[in-house]
Order: sequence, then C-alpha cells, then structure tokens
Amino acid sequence: MNETVTERIPEQIVRELEQHDNVALFTHSHPDGDALGSMLGLAALLESLDKRIFCLLEEPVSYLYRFLPGRERLESNLENFQEFMGSAAGNVACVALDCGNAGRLGSLQRQVLRYSPLVVIDHHRSHEYFGTTSWVEPSCSSTGEMVYELAQLLCARMSYEAAFNLYVAISTDTGSFRYETTSARTMQIAGELLDNGVKAEEVSAFLYDNYTRERLHLLGRALDSVELLIEDRVALMTVSQQMLQETGASLQDLEGFIDIPRAVNSVKVAVLFKEKSDGGVAVSMRAKGECNVAAVAKKFGGGGHKNAAGFHLDTVSLPTVRRELLAILQSLVG
Repeated sequence: MNETVTERIPEQIVRELEQHDNVALFTHSHPDGDALGSMLGLAALLESLDKRIFCLLEEPVSYLYRFLPGRERLESNLENFQEFMGSAAGNVACVALDCGNAGRLGSLQRQVLRYSPLVVIDHHRSHEYFGTTSWVEPSCSSTGEMVYELAQLLCARMSYEAAFNLYVAISTDTGSFRYETTSARTMQIAGELLDNGVKAEEVSAFLYDNYTRERLHLLGRALDSVELLIEDRVALMTVSQQMLQETGASLQDLEGFIDIPRAVNSVKVAVLFKEKSDGGVAVSMRAKGECNVAAVAKKFGGGGHKNAAGFHLDTVSLPTVRRELLAILQSLVG
C-alpha cells in the first residue's frame, strides 16, 4: 500500500506545534495566494487549539488579498513581533511556509533563522533545506494542501476562516485547478473545503474580478510589449518602471499577467520581466508540458516548480538578463 501524505509528516513537526503555546508564522517576500492562504489557514487552525499566533510579513499585504478572512492577523511591524516573542519567554515554535529556501524570507531571513525550533513546510521541488525540521512534499499541489493534511493529524477544527484561506491557497497555486500538480487528492480536499461553507464562485470573484483602472491600463501596456520568439515558442512580456509611473499602477498589479501570453497555443514558455525601482530585475516564468523552468531559474539563483518559477537579480540590467535567458530558453524549447 502506498504511504499517504499524512503518514509522511515528520512527527517532530506535530510535536513542536502541540508542545508550544505560542507559534510565529512566516512566509516568503511578495507573498502569493498560497503563501497567505496557508499562513492564515494554519493560524486559524492553531487558534482552534488555543495557541497564541503571530503572522509576520516582510511588508504590508497587497490590496489584491485584502479580502482574505483573518487578514488583520498579518503584521509587518518588527517591534510588535519582538514583543510577542519576548512575552512567549521561549515557549514558541516558528514555522516558515512556502519558502523554497531561506533567501525567500527576504529581509526577515536573519531575524527568522535566529529562532529554534524552526519548522519549514514547503512543496517546491527545488527546495534548499533550512530550519530545524523540514517537511517538503513536491507531490502536493500547494503548501495549502499540506496544511490541510497537517490539520488532520493535529485534530484542529476546520472553521470557515481556515477552509476559505486554504481553498484560496490551493486554487491559486493550481491555476484554478488547471496545472498538472492538481491531483485527485487535491480535488478531494477542495471538495471538503467547499463542504465547510466556502463558495467557489465567491473566491473566483475575489481573485479575478478585481481590476482597478490603473491595473487595466497596465495590462494594455504589458500586452503591447509581448514578443513571440524562437518560432513563437517563447513569449516575452516586459513591464518597466516608466510603464508603472505612466499608468499609476504598481508591481502588485502584475499578478496573473503572465498567464495571458502562456495561453498562446504555440507558446511553451512565457517570461515576464519586471523592472524594480532599485534598478534590479524580477523574472517570472510559466511553462507547459516538459519544459522545466525551475531548472532555468536555479541557474540565476532562483527556483520554483517545473512549470512555474522565477528569480531576482539586483545588479544586472534588463537587456543583459534577457540575452542570457533567451540563450538558455533556445535549447529548452528547441
């Protein structure tokens, strides 16, 4: 008989969460739906077990996710966090969610790595181990799916708040259940979350029917920038600081843009170049089939999943990144 995901959860993780009265939760910088949904979902589950929780983000949550129930838990104030840790007097477990490596914690990395125990829960195949106890499950569609499995072992109460956030986590990281990471178990869990009162149409409306005027104008400019290269197998989309300034939009507004060029029938890999205000470049990649963009991202110090990955470069110009990346993609899609 095949071992279930629940049976693979390290006993140490369950023990740490059961034995500590206080739990501090962290996730990666620029958190997406899976990061925030799994964080808020786990927070609600642990509170049902009478745990005291602190959710620390590197920066305030994007307006795109302010619909999440329990969002008032999310803090980016280090003084408040230090006060929480001080009052816990050592009786605290720390949990990093959806972080493929310690660097994904961003400016919080040094702060977080000071603490022990530090439990890491992640589903990225390219994971680089850190923390005192890690549970890495690439077979899971999302960290949200892993948190659901963990809840079964903890015998935590699945409230509407927990269910809603975990559904958002799973839905966003599977591309609304379109990606190959979506398994029969993923769909079973999603169904069980719907049985807890979550309405799929409400989640979809919050996630996808939320365009501002500024975001719409930025999308138009971004689509104008799209180039189809290498026999239309690679699509490049570029968003510059000038485009952001002229439309009044921000980098937060780019979520989901890359899925549009990826949808072109001939495209195997879509790339979104984002020029940051400090002169650096952030790159997101989405792929189809056997094109492994996680391996490509790793060459630039990034990571992710086979069909969804990215990286950040602080000291390299956009033209240089573009040239080097295209050379690699030429062999990948050729």
